[in-house]
This record gives sequence, C-alpha cells and structure tokens, in this order.
Amino acid sequence: MGLSALQVRSEGLGAAGIGEYRGATLAACFRDPQMEFAALRGSCGVYDLGFRARISLTGGDRVRWLNGMVTNNIRDLAVGRGIYAFLLNPQGHILGDLYAYNRGSSITVDTDRAQVEKILATFDHYIIMDDVEVANLSENVTALGLAGPTSPAVLAAAGFPAPELQALQFESFDWKGIDCTLVRGEDEQYPSYEIWIAAEGVRALWDALLAAGAAPVGYEALELQRIASGIPRYGVDIRERDLPQETEQTRALNFNKGCYVGQEIVERIRSRGAVHRKFSGFLAEGVAPISAGAKIVAGEKEVGEITSVATLQHAGAEQTVALGYIRRELGVPGREVMIGSTKASVVPLPVSEAVPASAK
Repeated sequence: MGLSALQVRSEGLGAAGIGEYRGATLAACFRDPQMEFAALRGSCGVYDLGFRARISLTGGDRVRWLNGMVTNNIRDLAVGRGIYAFLLNPQGHILGDLYAYNRGSSITVDTDRAQVEKILATFDHYIIMDDVEVANLSENVTALGLAGPTSPAVLAAAGFPAPELQALQFESFDWKGIDCTLVRGEDEQYPSYEIWIAAEGVRALWDALLAAGAAPVGYEALELQRIASGIPRYGVDIRERDLPQETEQTRALNFNKGCYVGQEIVERIRSRGAVHRKFSGFLAEGVAPISAGAKIVAGEKEVGEITSVATLQHAGAEQTVALGYIRRELGVPGREVMIGSTKASVVPLPVSEAVPASAK
C-alpha cells in the first residue's frame, strides 16, 4: 500500500493521523471524526479519494466485452454516464465491485485500490481475441471527493461550473489549465461529487476547495458516512462467498442485458426464489460492545452476522449502527434481535435515525 497522491504532497496538510484505507495510505482524520461526519451531512467536507483506482478500456470491442463481464448494462450506457456493477466468477460469487463510465472513446472503470490487481488479472484472463486494451491509470490520475448540501456552492467558489448533473453523470472541465472530470455521486439526500485530476494538480485543488469553504475530512468520517448510508464495502461487507442478491444492491443488476460471467446463477436465483439471507442495518442505543463478526441471535438461534459497526449521534445521545446479514424472513424493520449481549433493532438502509453530532 502506497501513499495517495495527495499524501505525497502533504506538507502542511494538517492531518491528525494517517493510516491504511482500502489499499492506500491517507489521512485518518483532521480534527474529530464525528465533527467531520457532521460536515459531510450538514455543510461540506472534502476528502482524499486516493484509495480509488481507475482503469481505462479502449478498443473496438470494449463495450461488448465489458458487457459480457459485469452484472449491469454497459451496452446501453450513454456517453457521460456511469453505472455500478459486480464482477462475478462462473459460480455467481462476487469477485469485486466497480463503477463503469462511458467516456465515448473509452470506458473508465473505477474501483478500490485494494481490488485493482484482482480485477486487472480477471480482465486479462478473459481478453482472448477481443480488441480491448487495458491501462491502469492509478499512478497518474487521482481524485478528491466533496459531500454535503453546500457542495455546489463550494465548487462554484473554487472555480468550477455548477452543472445540474444527475447521479453518476459526469462532465470534463479545464480548471486553471488542468483537465478535470466532475462526477456526481449516487446519494440524492446528501449531494456528493468526485473530481478526477492529474496527480500533480491534486494539492492545488485541495487548497482551493478548503479556501472555498470545505472542511477537511479523513477516512474515519468517511466510514461513519458509509455505514450510516448503508453502503456495503467490498472485502468487509461483500465477500467472495456472497451472492449478488444477498447484498440487496439491486442497482448493480440488470436482468435484460443478456449473458455475462455468472449470469446463469443470478438468473436462477431470480426465477426460482429469493436467497435465504439479506444485507440489512441494525440499531442499538448507546456505545454498544458490538464488533464485526459478532453473531445475530433471534429466539436463541443464530440468524446472521455483523460486518461493519459505527457509533453515531442522534438527538444528543450516542447510538451504535451496524451492517450485516440476517435470515431474510427475519430482516423486517422493527424486529428485535440480540447481537452478543446487546439488544438491537433491524432498521432499513440508509439508517435515517442516526444523525451527526452537530444536529443535537
């Protein structure tokens, strides 16, 4: 795991600590993770996306080929748009997750750095006689993220046009002589953006966004945001043993696109009945002694497991929010379960009851 492009240029950055996150070394926090989480929910936070990697696909067969590799519809993806998808093995288990963006003359695949080598190896295995060229852009292109209700105003103040982008839509801009791509995030409730930029320009962009009013945010607050938003993370909440429908990420699946690797299993699950467990949220009062791997119990029977945990704030009190898998028939909002010695309730995702500390 190497330093992110921003960390390489980190003199004077002001991080309170750095650590390893999703395949890269970057800032863990700048002040307090709860305060930074509050900025992501209530104003605007800027953060290092150096833990993401981008892969470029070119060649005349790129659309047909990638459409036969992933679970979502690449064939009908419009230029300037992106989608979320899974990469499966022939048995239907999840090898990785990714976003694919149609740039016209190329497709950009965006994934965690922790996954990029496996995804590149899988791509290489399946390119046989296809006119597809794969280039790893990770060392040359990095990104910053911006999230919160005042993000559009911060972008405008930093010198970016403020287009009305829809979820996973993008546009390219010239920012102070540097080519950038602005991508709108998926979350409709809490607006977010990514700015893809050449590595040598990332520090100037970071400083400009701070000067425009964004608060610096580390990955510890990003994890609070991810868990409260109910977004599973590959390698933590989604593992290679999991099946697509178990994850509840229907946004990753298209049932009308035709054949792809693992499609037979996905279609069999859809046509013959649901899987036996589902990804869900859980809420407990206070700072509960819950950790990843804890078993979920209902009626003295083990019915699931926890994969991610965060402590957040609600109405002046702390609450423990967890993500995990539970037997489908028991995953009903309001259902009470035991997680270790802690009583918890099943809640829908995103976990709307949990709010940042500033909302006390």
